[in-house]
Amino acid sequence: MKFTTWAGWAAGLLVGVAGLAAADVAPDPYVQEIQAWQAQRAANLTKPNGWLTLIGLHFLAPGENTVGSAADNSVVLAKGPAHLGAFTLGPNGLVKAAFNPGIEVKVDDQPVLSVNLRDDTHGQPSLVTVGTVSLFVIERDGKKALRVKDSEADARTHFLGLDFYPIDPSWRIEAQWVPFEKPREVPIRNILGHVAPAMILGKAVFTRDGHTYELLPIQEDPDAPLFFIISDRTSGDTTYAAARFLYADHPGDGKVILDFNKAQNPPCAFTPFATCPLPPKENQLPIAITAGEKNYKGHGVSP
Repeated sequence: MKFTTWAGWAAGLLVGVAGLAAADVAPDPYVQEIQAWQAQRAANLTKPNGWLTLIGLHFLAPGENTVGSAADNSVVLAKGPAHLGAFTLGPNGLVKAAFNPGIEVKVDDQPVLSVNLRDDTHGQPSLVTVGTVSLFVIERDGKKALRVKDSEADARTHFLGLDFYPIDPSWRIEAQWVPFEKPREVPIRNILGHVAPAMILGKAVFTRDGHTYELLPIQEDPDAPLFFIISDRTSGDTTYAAARFLYADHPGDGKVILDFNKAQNPPCAFTPFATCPLPPKENQLPIAITAGEKNYKGHGVSP
């Protein structure tokens, strides 16, 4: 009996010492940083106006387009009033909305019956809201479309969470920033097949396992963050087939940090109603980047 008592006491002491040792180990600041980024990433996706709320993308024909959830409209919404009104696309590219009486609709939080709508090429587009549904005009490849969101969309209310590779500090890479003597235009194709030029001011050059690789970022202006559209040998396997996105701070002292632990899926991984850009050939890497966000297991679509 005495042996059992002492053995139990010793075992308890060892457990206690191990617990104290674990408590004395300070959390890894880098791991905490990435965990915080992952949590914020999920929070951004699940916002009431986030990408998970998309329920429609409807290109407008020239002239009058009747809009509503009833089948007799020229633009049939997945949700909303049966007959919301008419959206007229003029020859100058301007879209004018005229709403049917009796519908509680607002544009930029103001009740209106008729209004010209700004599209997304002119800063923040005009936002039409009716109940939980909102819609606004976007321009893609010279064509105007209505992008429709619902804060109660199934993709948002049944969000299954995000999956990531284990955090690996070795995938936080300091790359050389090589500015171009003259800005270059690189054609960027989107998932709908439309092509538009992107301004490229330089390239990030990095080494992994003794091999050198280059990535071209899109940069709206010299002070903007770098935006990389990439694919690699995990694409279509453990990560989304079309692409992943990676953002990096503006280069400093000829360096740029590529933290692939922050590689993320484009909106098209979650909804068929986004118009995501695809990586240029220069950004299709012949290596497996086993870091960052994995395939979404929920309502995503394949390109």
